[in-house]
Amino acid sequence: MDQWAIDDTDFRILQILISDSTLTHKAIGQQVHMTGQAVGARIRKMQETQVIEGFSVRWNPERIGLHIQAFVTVFLSSSAAHPTFQKFAKTSSQIYELHRVSGEGCYWMRIRVENHEQLNAFLDNLLMYGNYKVALSTERVK
Repeated sequence: MDQWAIDDTDFRILQILISDSTLTHKAIGQQVHMTGQAVGARIRKMQETQVIEGFSVRWNPERIGLHIQAFVTVFLSSSAAHPTFQKFAKTSSQIYELHRVSGEGCYWMRIRVENHEQLNAFLDNLLMYGNYKVALSTERVK
């Protein structure tokens, strides 16, 4: 993957967008002492060079009933299980983040479910691919 060099102003714009991507270019410009048009040009350049891959929304899953967040380490039963597991993971609405990892386990995932029954059903489905280890989140700190 190619790296792209950004200057201090681009980095500051990036930090502001990470904090609040709904700000207008003009509002960002006021913070970095530039015009909104100049900020927009810099943001477009960062998008073209894939420094910025997209924009996202911060949300509160508990407000829609997803009260349980779990971090699951998956240990696949064989190397042949990777393609089918990845297909399962990419289509599962309960998985919000998935990483192939080195060290302990094969994959690490972050899931959200409404209750313990849904968690158990999800974990039962994982057994088709291998074993798992679960850690439940008790509080989000950052």
